[in-house]
Amino acid sequence: MPGFLIPLIVIVIILIWFAASYNGFVKLRNMVREAFSTMDVYMKKRYDLIPNLVETVKGYAKHEAGTLEKVTSARNAAASATTVEGRIEGENALTATLKNLFAVAEAYPDLKANANFMDLQRQLQSIESEIANSRKYYNAVVRDFNIKVESFPSNIIAAIFSFKREPMFEIATEERDNIKIQF
Repeated sequence: MPGFLIPLIVIVIILIWFAASYNGFVKLRNMVREAFSTMDVYMKKRYDLIPNLVETVKGYAKHEAGTLEKVTSARNAAASATTVEGRIEGENALTATLKNLFAVAEAYPDLKANANFMDLQRQLQSIESEIANSRKYYNAVVRDFNIKVESFPSNIIAAIFSFKREPMFEIATEERDNIKIQF
């Protein structure tokens, strides 16, 4: 009887570990999805704010149509992305075009003094801060998920059930370069 009991205990322990590992993956996958959805809500708020910002700038900077068109097309590309990778790429392009928009605004003192523009700029800064915090949370959850996908022995469960690494939300390579300031 004891010879039969030991293999049974080992099998039960393996099954419990298997179930716990699988459930851990499901939990982390859902946390990744929730983190991305939260970030997506903040990005949607930004997408909704951008047309108002563009219209306000348009009234002051009529000859800056190229910059305004780039902001609008970057917004549309980011908003319509269907994959996480596409969204990351679109968000990086949108961030770059928004920087150009604010650089244009610097050249128009009347625009910088416009109360509507200032309010929109404050709202956008607040939303950008919320997006940055949600990106930090998303990346932390993705890090935990990816560690579990790659670590032994949980990588066995990941392979069996096709749990794959999730992409981190990273800034574009151009954003990492130092800004050259010349006097």
